[in-house]
Amino acid sequence: MTILVWLVLCVIWGSTWIFIKIGLQDLPPITFAVARFLAAVLLLAPVIVIGKLPLPRTRAEWKLIAFTGVLQFSVNYSTVFWAEQYITSGLAAVLQAMITPFGLLLAWVFLPAERITKLKVMAVGIGLLGVAVIFLDHLKIDNMMAFAGSAAIVVGAYAAAQASILLKARGSSLHPASLVWSQMICGLPLIIIYALIAEGNPLSFNWTTSAVLCVLYLTVAGTIAAFWLYYWLLNRIESTRAMMISLVTPLLAVIIGAIVLGETLPPQTTIGGVLIIGSIGLIVFRKGLFNAKQKSHGDPEM
Repeated sequence: MTILVWLVLCVIWGSTWIFIKIGLQDLPPITFAVARFLAAVLLLAPVIVIGKLPLPRTRAEWKLIAFTGVLQFSVNYSTVFWAEQYITSGLAAVLQAMITPFGLLLAWVFLPAERITKLKVMAVGIGLLGVAVIFLDHLKIDNMMAFAGSAAIVVGAYAAAQASILLKARGSSLHPASLVWSQMICGLPLIIIYALIAEGNPLSFNWTTSAVLCVLYLTVAGTIAAFWLYYWLLNRIESTRAMMISLVTPLLAVIIGAIVLGETLPPQTTIGGVLIIGSIGLIVFRKGLFNAKQKSHGDPEM
């Protein structure tokens, strides 16, 4: 089950780039992100109520949720949406892939059982190289705003990695659905305030059919389903292996872009793809990995 969930997450998050790209043609970036997460909060609320899913109860749990919610939803996503105004989506994908090396280092600090090994370092390095090779033509910074956008995405990647590591270390007892719902409740206020101040009244924007459909897809698949599955998965495999997903999604994004939008695949996609798949094979699909983890945690229903 864990390997299937890992693959499904790769496909979901690989497909979100194209919906973000289309949606940004009509909507300003932060308002777009707010619409996505606000809709997710509204849709998840009845699921939590009807399913009687437990919410965080203690002060320590709420502190963890609030901090990781700000990191994941206020910082990480807002930096990605904002930065893509100034840099190419290819450069954004490469910088966002920094989630994996940040996660590797943070796991060493917060998760003593997850040791840094030469194999992990080599696999992460090969994967990053593969992503960089695919987007080789986009790795340029033309002005200070492009530099600021690049720096913002690196900060966001760190925030996402830190949130994942802290949740694995201290939040494993929380249900994935109530976890992501509570995080969004805590992370949304900051970006709502920023969107209203910087971008204005959301009712005045061009809410085209394609923009609404993009919001709905990113809400249901890219947020509710993806984070529910991701937090379920994070409790069952090493954090580094879970975050290796961020190395696969850029490869899938360019392939999906070519299929759906007719975009031209970079000629070096095959080389980069081989490097990424090789890095994944080194530590994610090693024989016995998922079975071993399932035995130690059981294999409860999702």
